[in-house]
Amino acid sequence: MARFEMHSADMAIMGEKPVSADILFQMGLDSASGRHGDTDLITAHKWFNIAALKGNKDAARYRKEISGEMSPTEIAEAQRSAREWLSTH
Repeated sequence: MARFEMHSADMAIMGEKPVSADILFQMGLDSASGRHGDTDLITAHKWFNIAALKGNKDAARYRKEISGEMSPTEIAEAQRSAREWLSTH
């Protein structure tokens, strides 16, 4: 059986199974910590936002925390990105 590394939620969608809030939350943690490259708070905010919408309570707390380190423009960009992702998935 093959093993897949998932570095984006786009890759995590396999077949008909939707991406879970826990996977999206982990994506946010990975982006916030720079686990797969540079720290990216905009992308982290996006994943935390989507995970929170899907019911992950920790994601809402983390989103609020990193928002304090972001400019209003960065937050708006993250929100736009989350809306785009949701409209295509």
